[in-house]
Amino acid sequence: MARIKEVSDDVIIAVDPSIAYENVSDVTQMPRWSPENTGAEIDASERPQASSKAYVGMTFVGSNARSGFRWHTRCEVTEADPGRKFTFRVREYGFGKPILKVPVATWSYSFEPVEGGCKVTETWTDDRRWPDAVAAVFDRIVTGKTGFAQFQQGNIRRTLEGLKAELER
Repeated sequence: MARIKEVSDDVIIAVDPSIAYENVSDVTQMPRWSPENTGAEIDASERPQASSKAYVGMTFVGSNARSGFRWHTRCEVTEADPGRKFTFRVREYGFGKPILKVPVATWSYSFEPVEGGCKVTETWTDDRRWPDAVAAVFDRIVTGKTGFAQFQQGNIRRTLEGLKAELER
């Protein structure tokens, strides 16, 4: 069976889409609601003076942890449309620092005005170019699930619930 390469989920949050976008697109704040992300640093040469606003082409290094393992990824923002869409691609991977240039995943967030707030949709896309059989073995070992899609579905749900709880405080 071919692996599932994209999953998404959404939540309604009682805030304006611009507020939700502002929080999600500040990648340094992602650990506040993500179950795996432990931080992010915007590349110093990339950051406009006195601004942490995301823009297309901005790169950052994300820190992550799961089950005692820590890793880093270099990511590039590919969409930064305030109040509407924020997307970044994970393009480098490593344990001490991102050194292996390899497509990993794309994360996308869309923000849609709805009655009483906004609908935030988070989407994960598997960008790995691995044969399905290899991915299946790897995914089971590192996630304990039948595939990364199933694992990420849970992560997306936890992230959206955390974002909602924090923004509605």
